[in-house]
Amino acid sequence: MSIFLLISIKLVDGISMTVSSICEAEAALQGQWPNKGAAPYKDACRLIASARGGNCSPAIAFAAFKAAVIDQRLLKPIKEGPAIGMLDDATKNLQT
Repeated sequence: MSIFLLISIKLVDGISMTVSSICEAEAALQGQWPNKGAAPYKDACRLIASARGGNCSPAIAFAAFKAAVIDQRLLKPIKEGPAIGMLDDATKNLQT
């Protein structure tokens, strides 16, 4: 089980991926990105490699990866499942 929340991305070549670990983030960084020279992309690559080597917190590295995904507009919207609707229904009376 992953310690990170799942994010869905769509790379430039149309490949969709779900990423929830440092290993998956590393694989995603090898795909086609709009701008591999952008600072957030380079930071993500550096920090993911550093986390794999034990020199960086995995949470910081994953946050850098997510920032690069957002910066390059690769984040796919999350579809709400039925559980979200059920939770909303169950808690609507608790909202003030």
